[in-house]
Amino acid sequence: MAPRAFWKGYLKLSLVTCPVAMSPAISQEDKVRFRTLNSKTGNPVVSRYVDAVTGKEVGEDDEVKGYPRGEDDYVMLEDDEIEAVALESTRTIDIETFVPRETIEWIWYDSPHFLVPNDTVGEEAFSVIREAMASTGTVGISRLVLYRRERAVMLEPRGKGIVLWTLRYGDEVRNEAEYFSDLKQAKPDSKALALVKTLIKERTKAWDPKMVDDPVQAKLLDIIAAKKKGRKRPAARKAQPKTSGNVINIMDALRKSIKAEGKGK
Repeated sequence: MAPRAFWKGYLKLSLVTCPVAMSPAISQEDKVRFRTLNSKTGNPVVSRYVDAVTGKEVGEDDEVKGYPRGEDDYVMLEDDEIEAVALESTRTIDIETFVPRETIEWIWYDSPHFLVPNDTVGEEAFSVIREAMASTGTVGISRLVLYRRERAVMLEPRGKGIVLWTLRYGDEVRNEAEYFSDLKQAKPDSKALALVKTLIKERTKAWDPKMVDDPVQAKLLDIIAAKKKGRKRPAARKAQPKTSGNVINIMDALRKSIKAEGKGK
């Protein structure tokens, strides 16, 4: 059964409008979560804001946002001043622009959400917008207030629905040239390249979500289960083997790798 929608509003393109519902496409609900406890009493520990100078606790009504303009000097902004610059509508996804799908690189993608029509009357308008994007190879760009922040969002047709991606802000994405520009454009040795391609072929499999399972999560659950039964202390983690640090011949290493792959079958 699909999770309940956390957002409901309208999808709008010019004069075409339809009610929609949105749910996160990813979930952290099954992750192991811990609370910080007092080891002496076993009681949960709570956190509070404390004035860095006086050491006194700060009440919620006295909290205010501050923008640093110098050392220990801040411009204070009230919540209503911050809200005044936000979008007026937080319930309408108004598609203002379309761009070719392939022109938005993966690095701009933030969080995915599933968008579906919220009543049978709006299904036709929803499907027309979705299919038009799919047939033209485009995605819609809009702005929306989500998680108390105004975000640029991308609407991508996917099967019978639409995936809405929040996009990263422009100042969050670093310029790759700053990291890659000094790398040498050396042409790899053809024999070494052929051996690496052989290794890739040996290790190529169909994608399976199990490839991204979290082994730490599984081990934590085992430890928790053991502690529930008898509070048995888990075995100490084995030390990682040290590498020699010696430079090795890449061709020898590749040949040994391929030989090992063959024995592993």
